Amino acid sequence: MSLSLYRGLTTAAEPLIRYYLERRRAQGKEDADRFGERMGEASRPRPAGALAWIHGASVGESLSALALIERLLAERPDFHVLMTTGTVTSARLLDTRLPPRAFHQYVPVDHAGWIQRFLEHWRPDLALWLESELWPNMIQGVAGTGTPLVLLNGRMSEASFLRWKRVPFLIRPLLGEFALCLGQDEEQTQRLAALGAPKALSVGNLKYAAQPLPADAAALAALQGAVGDRPVWLASSTHAGEEAVAGRVHRALAAGHPGLLTMIAPRHPDRGGEVAAELRALGLTVARRSAGDQPGQADVYLADTLGELGLFYRLAPIVFMGKTLLHEGGHNPLEPAQLGCALVSGPHMQNFAAVAGKLRAAGAVVEVGDEAALVRAVDALLGDPARRGALAESGRRVAAAEAGVLDAVLGELKPWLDRAGRPGRNGNGANGHHASFRARS
Repeated sequence: MSLSLYRGLTTAAEPLIRYYLERRRAQGKEDADRFGERMGEASRPRPAGALAWIHGASVGESLSALALIERLLAERPDFHVLMTTGTVTSARLLDTRLPPRAFHQYVPVDHAGWIQRFLEHWRPDLALWLESELWPNMIQGVAGTGTPLVLLNGRMSEASFLRWKRVPFLIRPLLGEFALCLGQDEEQTQRLAALGAPKALSVGNLKYAAQPLPADAAALAALQGAVGDRPVWLASSTHAGEEAVAGRVHRALAAGHPGLLTMIAPRHPDRGGEVAAELRALGLTVARRSAGDQPGQADVYLADTLGELGLFYRLAPIVFMGKTLLHEGGHNPLEPAQLGCALVSGPHMQNFAAVAGKLRAAGAVVEVGDEAALVRAVDALLGDPARRGALAESGRRVAAAEAGVLDAVLGELKPWLDRAGRPGRNGNGANGHHASFRARS
């Protein structure tokens, strides 16, 4: 399929795409109040002056962008930042975390007409895309306006790399539209270059630059009081099936660790009801954060709320990272490492392979291959404070080792930021003429 054929098919499929979005809205997977944004309709005016547009698919990419946004706005007082994502969860999180002069919109679906509407309203001066979002109509639309396009924290899994290698006539022209691709690590950078990125560099992983996840002080004090001196561990960012694993781990360890409290934070908090039912079917008592419950004497405290992981990482000295045992990919292990948690992980950390390698090399993570090994690992750490402390300290050192990555990223972006912020510039945005939208084949 050529890029022009893709554009034609997605244009012709508009009724089907609308039907699909309507179904998602009915299921609560789209924001009913801001539904038009998914079709390129802005819900606020464009601010005057230079505008940097940063796009990330979901929660993980959004969080990795926050430190960059804060530094960019602090150093460039004439800038605003438009942050786009595609999920309701990420939008809710960003509503509480974005600094002044930064705001969120939902990214339009990859339909040429909706993208044109989006670009003609926002007229960004610079487009910064995070990790692995490669939507053909969007890339061509941005390039057609003359807006510089940069890939940040670029990531290409081995499976995606092999798929794209089979269609070089599609991927090469898409990556060719990026003025710069900054890979998360050398391996990702080499993959991007092999697929056709004209300028690919590695200056480090932006996830290293993120500030520790925040926690409300009053909520933390209340939970610390409620938990008291109970032994605690946390299964974080879990996916389907992993909550039951955590529940069975609790059953296996409860007799040997009186008062044991297992906390479970599902990656998607809206699964809280089904997760609670699954755990109760195992014979466990469950308290739900979303219902306003305190842990009390419950076996499991279900952390089914949004944006509170920083709270639970501060409560749990031991953290098992979800999507690493029954599923592949993993979630960001640096977030609990920054907050002094002893890390336990399954073997499947493909999305954070370089970070996981550094944690293993530093002796900062216990890796387990199955449920029985997870039982043994949590059991050992619950009974060995010195071992927990050593793991936590090693994790902190890994998390702090590349704190300079933000300086390096901003250094690479400086030429485009300077041009975007120049008064009377002839480029895009509110202070200059924006090129008309045109599609590329």
